[in-house]
Amino acid sequence: MRVTQSMLSNNMLRNLSTSYSKMGTLQEQINSGKKITRPSQDPVVAIKGIGYRTDLGKVEQYQRNLGEVNNWLDSSDDALDKVGIALRRVQELVTQASTDTITPEDRTKIEKEITQIKGQIRDLGNTKVGDKYIFSGTKTLEPLFTDTTLAGENIVPPGGSTYPTDSTITSYESSVNIEVYDGVQITVNTNGYDIFSKIDEMMINLEADLKNPTKAGSDFGPYLSTISDNQNLVLGARADIGARQNRVEMMGNRLGTQEVIVTKQLSNNEDIDYEKVITELITQESIHSAALSVGARIIQPSLIDFLR
Repeated sequence: MRVTQSMLSNNMLRNLSTSYSKMGTLQEQINSGKKITRPSQDPVVAIKGIGYRTDLGKVEQYQRNLGEVNNWLDSSDDALDKVGIALRRVQELVTQASTDTITPEDRTKIEKEITQIKGQIRDLGNTKVGDKYIFSGTKTLEPLFTDTTLAGENIVPPGGSTYPTDSTITSYESSVNIEVYDGVQITVNTNGYDIFSKIDEMMINLEADLKNPTKAGSDFGPYLSTISDNQNLVLGARADIGARQNRVEMMGNRLGTQEVIVTKQLSNNEDIDYEKVITELITQESIHSAALSVGARIIQPSLIDFLR
């Protein structure tokens, strides 16, 4: 086969174009720090990158969910801590009222303080995180306690003046779960209805007995046992919250480790080795310069060159 001058020229131009393309790719890699800038450059790397980014996005979302879980648990624990303090004060007042040495004026003062403590406990039962009531079960947009009069008196739990046990109250006792990992959910709320309904019923009865002048000091003795039972109920709920907080902490550590692993995999898949790429670019530039030099020798001088 006869090799013509045009064949030499075309091959040289094609090789120079390929060399420019290689240098351009290497320059893009150095500028972006990535092996590819378009999926067509390496579909396998692109598909793996999508998968790693999906995993990383899920980890970041679960970490945000953990923040919400901690917010609920911390708020619940704080509210129940305040309830425990209030019950201790009620215990002190009932101990005073159980003696027949106090005057009617003293009992009136105790009754007024009990009324205020009852209101405080109801306020704690309506604790909110953002715009959600944390002790209302799945009815997070409805308070556990509502006013039934304009004067704000006779506050009763949802459902009426009594504590119903039928299906109307089921939602207030339901669990609120938040997903913190694939297939792993943590209950973030506490069954506040069970706790606050018993405490509120005790407070209503205690308030009524303090207002009743026929009640003797011995009539208040049984309340001490009821208060102790309610304190144990609150402590049990706080212990359960503490156990869930420990689990959330372990899940946080697990997600942190998973984030590091996925980030490393993503980096190994996409990020370039700068030293290697820079060396390849320098080598390619040397090859390109040599190709230009050789091409200049291969192309025969034209008639114009001879006339010079």
